[in-house]
This record gives sequence, C-alpha cells and structure tokens, in this order.
Amino acid sequence: MMRSPKPAPDEDIHHRIAVGTAGRRKGTVNRAWLVVSDSGRSYHEEVGKYSIMRRTGLPGRDLRVLDPLLSYPSTILGRERAIVINLEHIKAIITATEVLVPNSKDPMVAPFVQDLQSRVFSSYGAPQQEAGEGSDIDGDAMGKASPYSPSLPANGVASRHGVDASKQNGSPVSGLPEGSPELGLDVPVDGRINVVPFEFRALEVCLESACRCLESETLTLEKEAYPALDELTSKISTLNLERVRQIKSRLVALSGRVQKVRDELEHLLDDDMDMAEMYLTDKLTHQRAGESSSRINLENDASEQEDGDDELGVETESSQESLGVLKPNIEELEMLLEAYFVQIDGTLNKLSHLREYVDDTEDYINIMLDEKQNQLLQMGVMLSTATVVTTAGVVVVGLFGMNIGIDLYSAPYHKFWETTWGTVVGCVILYILAIAFGKRSGLLQ
Repeated sequence: MMRSPKPAPDEDIHHRIAVGTAGRRKGTVNRAWLVVSDSGRSYHEEVGKYSIMRRTGLPGRDLRVLDPLLSYPSTILGRERAIVINLEHIKAIITATEVLVPNSKDPMVAPFVQDLQSRVFSSYGAPQQEAGEGSDIDGDAMGKASPYSPSLPANGVASRHGVDASKQNGSPVSGLPEGSPELGLDVPVDGRINVVPFEFRALEVCLESACRCLESETLTLEKEAYPALDELTSKISTLNLERVRQIKSRLVALSGRVQKVRDELEHLLDDDMDMAEMYLTDKLTHQRAGESSSRINLENDASEQEDGDDELGVETESSQESLGVLKPNIEELEMLLEAYFVQIDGTLNKLSHLREYVDDTEDYINIMLDEKQNQLLQMGVMLSTATVVTTAGVVVVGLFGMNIGIDLYSAPYHKFWETTWGTVVGCVILYILAIAFGKRSGLLQ
C-alpha cells in the first residue's frame, strides 16, 4: 500500500497561513460604499466596518446609525474627522475630502447621489488630481492626492479652500469669510476667492434632499386628504371613514418624521460646540499647520537650548494660540442650517394645518352624529309616550271586557261607537298633552 508523501514543513506553514487568511476573510462582512471625492471622482468600493472606522475615526456606535437593518431616528452627528448623516433615506459619512454613501443602489437614494455628484462636478469641473508635494494620504484614503496641499494657479487666485492660499500669502490662517452672501458660491474678498468647504456642500445636498423628500410627501398627502375630508362631510359612509383613517395614520407618521428633523436642526443651532465640530476642513488645515509649527519649534529648541521656564512659556502660548485658531466662526454653518430649518418648519406648519383640518372635520362629524343620536332619542321618547297612551286605551277595553252587568250593555248600538271614539280621542288628547309638556320642559325639541 502506497502512502502519500509527507508535505515539506515550508509548504505546511504556507497552507496553514492561507487557510487562516481565508477564514478571516469569510468572517469579515464588507459592504459596497459609494465614494464621492472632492476632486470629482465617484466610484464604488467594498469596505469593511473596521476599515471605515480607521478611515473616518468614527466609533462603532456611530456606524450603527447607518445600518439599514436598524431603525434610528434622523440624526446629524459631528465628530472629530467626519460628520454622520442619517436623514430619512439619506445615510452618509462626510469627511473633509470625500463622502461615503452606504445604500447608493437604493432607488430612493439615486436622486441624492446624482445631485451630490453634480454639485461636486459643478464646483471643480472634471475630475482632476492635485500636483502638490507631500499631499499623499494613506491607503485607507484610496491613495489619492489631498486637496488641501498649498497650490496657486498662474493667475494668483487662491486655492480651492482659501485657507491654504492665505497661508501661502503670509496672511493668518482663518476660515471662510464672515457674512458670505450665498452659501456654496465663491465669494471674492481682497482679490481672492474663498470656496465653501467640501463638507458643507455635501451637508447642504443631504439637507436639501431630505427636505425635498418630506415636502413632496406632504404635498401628496395634502392632495389626497382635503378632497377625502370634504367628501366625508358631505356623505358619511364606511368607505369614506376608512380613507380618512388611513390618511390620518400617514399624517401622524409624517409629522413625527418632520418634527424629528426639525428638532435635530434646532439642537445643532442651539449648540455652538456641535457646529464647531463640523468644520472638518479647518480642523485638518490647523492640524497640518500645527504639525509644521511644532517641527519648527523643536528645531529651534534643539538649536537654542532654552531653559525650562522659557520652554513652558512657549508651550503655553502656542497651546493658547492653537485653541484660538481651532475655534472657527460658525456664522456660515449657522446660516446654512437656519435656511433649511425655516424650510422644514414650513413643512411642519403645512402638516399642522392639515392636522387641524382633520380635527375640525372630526368635530363636525361628531356633531352630526350627535344630532342624529338626539333625533333618535326624541323619536324613542315619542314612541314610548304613544305606547303609554295606547296602554291607557287598552285598560278601558279590558274594563269593558269583564263579566259585569251594566246599563251600557243594553244601550242602543250608537252608544258603542260613542264609547269607542271617546276612548280613542281621550288617548290622542293624552298623547298631545304629554308631547306639549315635554317640549315645554325642554326634554323634546
């Protein structure tokens, strides 16, 4: 009997490594993410959860907000290196250089993706690569050049974010100009052009898509609700009541969704620190400026060899300067959020008016039903009164039916009709008196 040859030790080690690697790959679940970069590039990439965490600096609980299998309310989270967007069907992670969309193949998300790509292309034109030295990012950032490397075109116009250009020209590092007349457009200041940061343009697209979707649903509901309510007031039927019930259910659900988006925007507007956290481009620029300044300080310290007290004073001063620089002017973001807060508040007002119309219709229907019920009660009272009066006539008939000898039995025939009609007229008079008493006392209308 022939035995199979024993594998060499090196081959056995390589086989075990390959099996272990395959097992780990099977346990890792990758999702297809649409990546839209600030340079205009757009492509799909299979990325795992932990790669996204390293790439964006987000904790795992923030990524669970974007899980399509879990139901989370509308949320906007500003973190150190990214902004997490969960607004209705819009789910995205916005960084200073790219936007990651997890459910890009959803038909409801297709208009948002097209709008996002068109905004990026309209801002930067065709996809392009920056030619600055030392601007490459690690492999998790897809190996593309950073848009924040200082570069000036031949005509002396500032670079894409205005901050790098101010650094090159010797001006202090600052954010976007105060009081920008219109968001998303270039604003000329001192011969330079400052562009709204990439994360704000992406955030604006997310807010616009969510508000547009809620506004469309509100208009559709209004077109269905008002005719159905008017038809119900004219004719109360089971079919009309069922239609109004379904409309009211949709109205309550839609009002809750719109209210949550409004509350989220109001929370951001009330918290300046949360808005400051969303200035990703400024933080990235200041971080790189701080790294370069720290290298210069270390070289100066090594050459001059200052004493400990002087070093402590320099560090304190530099830390204070960095804190002052890292606090951006939030007026621009506040204007952006206020614009969409007003829009979503208008949508909520439409739903509130529709809810009031539904409540008014319900009150009107209840009044009509109460009126019908009162009429039925009055009819019941009148029938009961007629029954009592008729019972009085039956008593008279019963008395005459007894075996008692009286003179009326031997009277002429016309006496019989006089007695009969007298009993009937007496019952009618009693009934009229009872009804008149009821109306006089207010029991009957």
